[in-house]
Amino acid sequence: MKGVRRILHCDMDCFYAAVHIRDDPSLAGRPVVVGGDPKGRGVVAAASYEARRFGVHSAMPAARAVRLCPDLVFIRPDFSRYRREAEAIFAIYREVTPLVEPMSLDEAYLDVTERLAGFGSATAVARHVRARVRAERRLTVSVGVAPNKLLAKIASDFDKPDGLTVVKPSQALDFLAPLPVERLHGIGPATARALAGLGVATVADLRALSLDQLLGRFGHWGRTLWEHARGVDQRPVSTDHVRRALSTEETFTRDLSELDAMDRVLDAMAVEVAHGLRRRRLLTCTITVKVRYADFRTVTRSRTFALPFADGQAIAACAHELLRRTEAGEQPVRLLGVGATSLVPGDAEQMDLFGELQLSAVSSYRS
Repeated sequence: MKGVRRILHCDMDCFYAAVHIRDDPSLAGRPVVVGGDPKGRGVVAAASYEARRFGVHSAMPAARAVRLCPDLVFIRPDFSRYRREAEAIFAIYREVTPLVEPMSLDEAYLDVTERLAGFGSATAVARHVRARVRAERRLTVSVGVAPNKLLAKIASDFDKPDGLTVVKPSQALDFLAPLPVERLHGIGPATARALAGLGVATVADLRALSLDQLLGRFGHWGRTLWEHARGVDQRPVSTDHVRRALSTEETFTRDLSELDAMDRVLDAMAVEVAHGLRRRRLLTCTITVKVRYADFRTVTRSRTFALPFADGQAIAACAHELLRRTEAGEQPVRLLGVGATSLVPGDAEQMDLFGELQLSAVSSYRS
């Protein structure tokens, strides 16, 4: 086992709903949903396990959730409460190891390779973490223990809620073999369809393809697929807290049909995103616009620039251009969003310089 990492993936169980249920015991055992108004255009943000038994899940329109389970209890989201709770939980993690990589408010990777003294094993560390979260926060966390992030994340979802699943290095191949390929990190619907065209449904099927076949079909990504099918994942647990993305979106009470009205919404969102970038002293290279039509079809359009920037006018100009690469104006729109990704640190002088350059670049592109 020398040289083998010990990685924990800690995933809070039904986090948003669980916080409300803990604080209001009358909700225990009832189907609870955190989300928007089911009489309006609300969307489910989280659903308790009791609600999930009726087929209710996150991102589902609230009105449909009520049709599936008329006894649903709807609670408005309280993100300040969730953030405070997450801070307390992450403080527990960091008392165990300084190598904590947050993935969201409710999940994180922990590298405990060098923190086994007094515990004896990574499994014992996981039990300690779960016990402390239960005792101190009165919530449950499911934990996967494995030699890398790929396996640990899959393992944490194996025995939810309140589960502990351990994958030893010698078990990795057998553990992965029967799983659908979608369980592997980075395989979304498009890659899954492409793999299905090659006769691949499970990880064992993927493992049967040669490296040359995968490189020929998927390019450099093919090597990652080949490695992940064999349980190989060299990604370290990173404590770099630079954000991966900044975004904002809005669901409208009434669908928007006019491009001018949509542009005004995008202008306000661009200002909000630019403010967030400046406050965090970040620059962006990629702008994305998200559009959800009245029939709930959702599309995104993105553009990546050579120079990073944080200028609101530039973000807005790019967002307008991206919007016109969708069916907006031809189809009613129920949701719009603007996001900034490919983020890099940048000081104020850089922001001003790159902002001017980028605004000029976007203006030239549109003309």
